[in-house]
Amino acid sequence: MMRMQETGVETTGANVCLTFLVRQTWLSMRSAMDATLAEYQLSVAQYATLIVLDDQPGISTADVARVVATTRQSANELITGLVQDALVERRPHPRDGRSQLLELTDTGRARLAAARPAVIEREKQMEAGLTDEQRRAARVWLAMMAAEGST
Repeated sequence: MMRMQETGVETTGANVCLTFLVRQTWLSMRSAMDATLAEYQLSVAQYATLIVLDDQPGISTADVARVVATTRQSANELITGLVQDALVERRPHPRDGRSQLLELTDTGRARLAAARPAVIEREKQMEAGLTDEQRRAARVWLAMMAAEGST
């Protein structure tokens, strides 16, 4: 099915600009996830950061920024808020007094554990019209595009 906006620009179908379609998908998913995560007093960025710290405890702010594809300054501001909310703690690096290592607190781990099933369920709802093969293909494609974009 093809749709044309009033401007005559196609917004779906085979000829749509891939970058536009990915952006529209991201905005839709972010809106859905923001609504889901609001119950847990988390934003999408905060949730992503908690996932990263759960998976890679003891990493630096710069590493978090790289993994979640943001600037170090933005990651630092985000982490500062998570520290103030007692979800994350900073610890001095044992070999370098200047850098800090980040870890989830028990409260952060509990908040992530509470939110994760709701996020998984919302993603399932959004993917309901896809076959297992289509889901796998979409994930492979997205991972390849993300890797290509970072080179």
